[in-house]
Amino acid sequence: MSSPAGKLSETQIHEAAQILRNARQSRQRIERLPESCRPRDLEEGIAIARRVASDLALPIGGWKAGMPPEGRIFVGSIFAPSIYSTSPCPALVHGNSSASVEPEIAFVIGRDLPARATLYSEAEIRDAVSEARFAIEILGSRYLDPASLPFPEQFADGLNNQGLFVGPVLPHPFDRKLDSFHVKIESPNGAVLDREGKHPSGHPFPPVVWLAGFLNERGNGLRAGQIVTTGSYAGAVDVPLDVPLTFTYGDLGTLKVQFAAA
Repeated sequence: MSSPAGKLSETQIHEAAQILRNARQSRQRIERLPESCRPRDLEEGIAIARRVASDLALPIGGWKAGMPPEGRIFVGSIFAPSIYSTSPCPALVHGNSSASVEPEIAFVIGRDLPARATLYSEAEIRDAVSEARFAIEILGSRYLDPASLPFPEQFADGLNNQGLFVGPVLPHPFDRKLDSFHVKIESPNGAVLDREGKHPSGHPFPPVVWLAGFLNERGNGLRAGQIVTTGSYAGAVDVPLDVPLTFTYGDLGTLKVQFAAA
């Protein structure tokens, strides 16, 4: 039964979270959540996503975030066991024996930013960043066709995140031009991608500031050691499994990784 106000009850939120948790753990994708516990607005999607994290009882090692367009919020937790730095890196098989990934730049939080009465300034958040890293978001949904589902239902599942591969340090990130640069992905069989890339927010740091405010308003904060990734320079790219790949970020540097079926 729904709650008197027409919102999902705690029992329904728990039911939805349990389904998504089981799909995550078994790597068995579902068509969608049952209508009885399907989120109908963003707040219900947030509540389910929070319950999934609570039920999994895994530490949050990072976040994905983006500047929110009207009616949507782009934020999802990345669990610490799903953050990798060595190859081969596990990835859910996508399409024809490939992995779906996004080349990004992520920021490592160097000191806690606990919730407080006032929002943190951009300068305070920048001061709390210890370093930036080349990173690859690994995509993978618990749904068979996530793009076909309403946004609250996508949000409940963590916005298509499976994990994050963290590469080398990007020195002096706040002194670099990070709005756009040439992105190239190469395999032993040739180029997988070769084009100009552009950050969807204009720069990868503003979404970190937004995320800090979003969490603070809900009584949460960023913690030292967490890593925040904020959007792809090339959208989602299908890359082959079981072959060494080199991601080149303009003249900023490179990241090398090999993906294997999870």
